Amino acid sequence: MNLAFSSNAYLRHSVVDTIRRIAAIGYTGIELLADVPHAWPAGLLEEQKEQIRRALADHKLTISNINAFMMNAVADPRQPYWHPSWTDPDPHYRAIRREHTKRSLRLAYDLGAPHITTEPGGPEFAGQSRAEALCIFREELLPCIEIAESLGVGLLIEPEPDLLIERFDQYLEFVETLDSPRVGLNFDIGHAYCVGEDPQDWVEQMAPHTVHYHLEDIAATRVHKHLVPGTGAIDFAATLAAIKRTSYTGWLTVELYPFAEDPDTAARAAFDFLADAQ
Repeated sequence: MNLAFSSNAYLRHSVVDTIRRIAAIGYTGIELLADVPHAWPAGLLEEQKEQIRRALADHKLTISNINAFMMNAVADPRQPYWHPSWTDPDPHYRAIRREHTKRSLRLAYDLGAPHITTEPGGPEFAGQSRAEALCIFREELLPCIEIAESLGVGLLIEPEPDLLIERFDQYLEFVETLDSPRVGLNFDIGHAYCVGEDPQDWVEQMAPHTVHYHLEDIAATRVHKHLVPGTGAIDFAATLAAIKRTSYTGWLTVELYPFAEDPDTAARAAFDFLADAQ
């Protein structure tokens, strides 16, 4: 298994500096944030894409995934990661999410990344039923799936606490309505733990759908706050062993965006723990 680190912990650093730092710690992969200040697709020039390619080559890093979940560039005061959401009642506002996803798919293709991740719908909106929200999510996602299929890039849905799709059974029910080989699961082990689905118990069942993993720890309270692996309550030994039993050969990407003040220390601690745990 290959270890990568998400650039969303390095929001105070340029993308080139982030690539250098992650490689220096020992990671061989990077999850590239399709957002400010790294690679916001709507404002990324060809020269900037080439700069990213050169930096990746110079530091021998591979893109594990394009993170199209966060949208700090829009800076919605309610929550800068969730909004604009797929299910916002305003069709013009949610269109920003749809078009961002399309651009992120094209960015992944341009940079040779295998897939992107996106949010699983949106938060609950007053007066909107679950059935209505699922319908809106599906209709907004379909044009993106067409592009994913045409480019040969994966579009991965990431279940998240407090959003439309939190649990694996909800994911499975929803993807049955899409019927696309390019749609897959980003299995975030911390998110699973937060909603009471201990990850080691779900790895095998979700393996046919899992294309990529996010790793972080969570406290025993199961409150959704990302911690450095090994400092919370998740059973990493059991989870990693379960992943190995599925013969998974993809990326394990550490996601520690709350550690922006000192991302190097968090990334190094995670790397040391996971290198010993594998």
